[in-house]
Amino acid sequence: MFDRLERLIGSLALEKLKSSHVVVLGLGGVGGYALEALVRSGIGSITIIDGDKIELSNLNRQLIATRDNIGEYKTLEFEKRILSINPDIKLKVITKFIDKDNINEIFTEDIDYFIDACDSIETKKLVISLCLKNNIKFITSMGVGNRMNPSLLKIGDIRNTSYDPVAKILRKYVRDNNLSGKITCLYSEEKPLLKDKVIGSNAFVPPSAGLLIAGYVINDLIKKNRN
Repeated sequence: MFDRLERLIGSLALEKLKSSHVVVLGLGGVGGYALEALVRSGIGSITIIDGDKIELSNLNRQLIATRDNIGEYKTLEFEKRILSINPDIKLKVITKFIDKDNINEIFTEDIDYFIDACDSIETKKLVISLCLKNNIKFITSMGVGNRMNPSLLKIGDIRNTSYDPVAKILRKYVRDNNLSGKITCLYSEEKPLLKDKVIGSNAFVPPSAGLLIAGYVINDLIKKNRN
């Protein structure tokens, strides 16, 4: 099923993807599309993590959401979808919210890449610290709600971000804890259009962010293996 991809990247790179383990934390508008691209790109081992159920408000932007599965766990719905695309994937499903009390459960296996697309700032802090500590490559998504321009999405070190309220908090965390090393993030150069507690969203900015993240991860994994 990956013959078209193999023509593009070569057999060695494809084998690298098949032997890689990627963790996706958060299966919403960003994480769901990142996950879809990983599955369709031959990643051989994937861990998916989310404690949320599908809601009516997810229908405008989340890949897995339909009127038929409202109220179901996102992880379990994605499990069915993933295995219907590639039944050979080694899939680990964790249906829970991650915090300081259980995050170490994720790091019991070798991880080639960690994608953080969760909503919790406290969990993002933990992911950054633990990935740096364990020398695991990772990318963390900043806020993409309240934006309308997907062309302003960027990937870079969190220290170089601006406008993003989530990134501002995490930059301070990085400084206060003297964290060193590359902290790669997906962020928007667009100022948030709303300041309400309820975040506005659309069908094109979060998915674009997820696909950019997946593209970054895949290209990074295979950069030494392409023909």
